[in-house]
Amino acid sequence: MIDISLLRDNPELFKDDLRKRKEPQNIVDDVLKLDKEWRNLLTDRDNLKAERNKVNLDIAKLKQAKKPATTEIKAMQAIASKIKKADEKTEKKLAERDELLCTLPNLMHDSVPPGEDDKDNVIIKTVGKKPAIKKPLDHIDLGLKHDLFDTERAAKTSGARFYFLKNEGAELEMALAQYAMKVMIKEGFTPMIPPVLVREEVMYGVGMLPKSRNEIFKIENEDLYLALTAEHSLGGYLMNETFEKTELPIRLAGLSSCFRTEAGSHGRDTKGIFRVHQFQKVEMFSFTEPEKSWDEHEKLLAVAEKLVKDLEIPYRVVNICTGDLGNVASKKYDIEAWLPGQGKYREIISCSNCTDYQARRLNIKYRPQAGERGIPLHTLNSTALALGRTIVAILENHQQADGTIKVPKVLHPYMSTKVIGKK
Repeated sequence: MIDISLLRDNPELFKDDLRKRKEPQNIVDDVLKLDKEWRNLLTDRDNLKAERNKVNLDIAKLKQAKKPATTEIKAMQAIASKIKKADEKTEKKLAERDELLCTLPNLMHDSVPPGEDDKDNVIIKTVGKKPAIKKPLDHIDLGLKHDLFDTERAAKTSGARFYFLKNEGAELEMALAQYAMKVMIKEGFTPMIPPVLVREEVMYGVGMLPKSRNEIFKIENEDLYLALTAEHSLGGYLMNETFEKTELPIRLAGLSSCFRTEAGSHGRDTKGIFRVHQFQKVEMFSFTEPEKSWDEHEKLLAVAEKLVKDLEIPYRVVNICTGDLGNVASKKYDIEAWLPGQGKYREIISCSNCTDYQARRLNIKYRPQAGERGIPLHTLNSTALALGRTIVAILENHQQADGTIKVPKVLHPYMSTKVIGKK
C-alpha cells in the first residue's frame, strides 16, 4: 500500500509514475477525493465527541451541585446516537478510500527502464557459454525419451498442465531442493517449509489481491487461497509485528508447492513441465531496513546467480521494464536461462525489491532507535530455484550427442546416477 501522507504531499510523483506505466492517472485524484471526504467526516465526528465531553462536564457539575440534569442527559443521548452514525460513516469512507488506495502500484525505482512489455526488458549481463548441440531436443522430448515425467496420466488424475515426475526426474527435483536449501543456510537464511494455504488478508497484504484474483486458486467456501509462491506465506509470517533495528535483516528460505491458474498460456508450453498449475520452488524472502534494501536486492540476485552458475546453466540477467513490472515491485530483475531445445532464453528466477509496499499492507514495522515508534520496513523476495523450470534447463543444456543427460556436479551427492540414460 502507498503511504497516504506521501500521496497527499506529492500527487504529481504518483501521476508521473502512472504515466511511465501508461496507466490512467485519475485514480490519484479519486483517492485524494475520498481521503478528503474521510478527513472531513473525521473532523465532524471529533467535533461531536468534543461536544459530548462538554455536556459530560456540564452533567458532572449539575450532579455535584445536586441540580437536575434531565435536559443535558437527553442531549448526551442524542449526541451519542450522532457519534455512532458518524463512526459508521467514517469507517465506511475509510474502507472505500483504502480499497482504491490498494490498487495503486508501488513507486518504481529510477533505474527501471521504460518499455511496453517483456520485449523491452534491458539485458544487464549474459553469463555462460551456450552448449554446442547440433540438433538439440526440448525438455518434452527428452523427458519422454528417458521416462522422467508423465503428463498424459496426470491429465487423468488432475487435468491439463499437471505432471508426474518419475525416475531421475523425481530425483532431480529432490536433489535441487536439498542443494538450494544447503546454499540458503550457508548464506544466512532460515530454512522453512510454510503452509501453502493462506488467508485472504495475507493475499491482500502481499499485493496479489485485489488486482491478480484471476491468477489464484480459491478454496470454495473458505477464507483460503492456494499460494502462488512461498513469498506469500513467508510475507504473512511476520504480519502485525514490530522489530528492533538490531534484529534486521531477517532472511527466510521457504520450500513449498506453488499453484497458478496460468490463464492465457498456450502452445507447446502447456504440454511439458515449464508452465503448469502446480510446481515446487525454493523462495528467498528478506525483511530489512529501508537504507539497506537496495544492497539486499543485489545480494538476493547474487545468491540466485550462484545457484544457476553452479548448475552450469547459461543465463542472462534482465532489468524489467515499466510495462512488465507489475504493481508490487519497485524494481525487479529476472534471470533467464538459455534453453537450446527452444532456441531462446526463458525466465526461471524473479528477484524483486518491494520497498515498503507490502510491509504497509501487512503492518510489519521496525524501530530505527530503541523506544521509537515503529515504521514500515522493506520486503524483498527472489526465487532461489523454481524446481520444474530448473529441471527443464538442466535437461536441455546438459543433453549429450549420444542422447544421455549429464547431471550437474553439485547434484551428484543427492543422485543415484551421474548420467541420465546411460546403459
